[in-house]
Amino acid sequence: MKNFDVVVIGAGPGGYVAAIRASQLGKKVAIVEMDKMGGVCLNRGCIPTKAVLKSAHSVHELHDFKELGINVELKGLDGSQAVKRAKGISDKISKGVEFLMKKNKIETFNGFGTLNDKNTIEVKLSKGGVETLKATNIILATGAHYRAFPGLEHDGKRLIGAWEAIKMETLPKSIGIIGAGAIGVEFAYFWNAFGVDVHIFELQKNLLPIEDEDSSKEVERAYKKYGIKLSLGVEKVSAKNNGNDVTITAVENGKTVDYKFEMGLIAVGMTGNIDGFGLDKVGVKTDRGFVAVNDMYQTNVPNIYAIGDLAGPPLLAHSASHEGVIAAEHISGQHPHALDKMNIPGCTYCQPQVASVGYTEKALKEKGIEYKVGKLPFQANGKAVASNETAGFVKTLIGKHGELLGAHIVGTHATELIHEYVLFRTMEGIDEEIFATVHPHPTLGEFLAESVMAAKGRALNF
Repeated sequence: MKNFDVVVIGAGPGGYVAAIRASQLGKKVAIVEMDKMGGVCLNRGCIPTKAVLKSAHSVHELHDFKELGINVELKGLDGSQAVKRAKGISDKISKGVEFLMKKNKIETFNGFGTLNDKNTIEVKLSKGGVETLKATNIILATGAHYRAFPGLEHDGKRLIGAWEAIKMETLPKSIGIIGAGAIGVEFAYFWNAFGVDVHIFELQKNLLPIEDEDSSKEVERAYKKYGIKLSLGVEKVSAKNNGNDVTITAVENGKTVDYKFEMGLIAVGMTGNIDGFGLDKVGVKTDRGFVAVNDMYQTNVPNIYAIGDLAGPPLLAHSASHEGVIAAEHISGQHPHALDKMNIPGCTYCQPQVASVGYTEKALKEKGIEYKVGKLPFQANGKAVASNETAGFVKTLIGKHGELLGAHIVGTHATELIHEYVLFRTMEGIDEEIFATVHPHPTLGEFLAESVMAAKGRALNF
């Protein structure tokens, strides 16, 4: 039996960051992972999908090259190469995480970890045998898996989820996507760029339904231009594997309609990996498919913490990493800040990209909060025009005291631009502070300040 101050179960972006932070704070740390280092995000999610989206964006950029004075010819598309490249990138970065474990003197156990009691973990090693670990504190970071609903079950063959989708080297001729959140919208963009006939089905009335409606509509306009079919606001949807093809049935405008596709992607949400880890044996409480935690990510068993997707929404890698830091610091006797979920940015990496933080305009109206809107199209931004990147806008929602209630960016670099607004909200800044900050010209980022100015009726360049 080996003894540790902290044992982390799960080496995704929450788990491995928690392990590193605990080690930095002087704890003897071990991490248990049954698959590759980096978890779903690195190996089947965030990183490989961004790699194939880069391939898709490059296809679209080629169409604009002639206008830029570059004469090139697109001779063909190879989806299998794009997918192979994505896998290679994931493997490389995963090895980087392994290095970080060694660098920070974190002992790694490759296998499946189960709680025997609140201080003991039994690890069934992948190479065979069992290792028993004793831990003063335990951090659970076991992630999540696909949610299933009647009529929307994954079979891993023709009805797939995102994890199968990112490994699919031979692309289908047609695919129906059920769910218009980030996963569905991102895969739609990739497959469409590589010649797949794509049709998205969504119960809500917009793509990316958790985003501000203006952002959703901007993406919808782009997707219609790409030739992606949209069935939004459907009342019911189900999918069936017929053996040689897939039928997706939806109720549109009160009428039941059947659609045939070669394959179907079901992207309707995730639920925590709470089974098989001994949580019931130890008495760790769960709530609606996730582990219940306090604002320091402690469970009801004080020495056991849960972070990342396991601990519930938002199911985002950057949120998981921050939660891991909070848990590790709390274990180490620090006094970390509680995480304000309204300050966690959301990012979707289609083109145009979508990024946001804080409230949507709809939410402010529902809450009766007074606000002013500043909205500037990138068509009016000199750098955007010069770079041929004019799609989208910057939209800010400013409160009566000058506070940033919400920010929404749609455009080529939206996910890189959102950071300033996140920091602005975290520091509880007001409009006068952003006015006093000199933004370089010409940049897309200067519109971050200009949008706030527009909300106060003092825009200078629009």
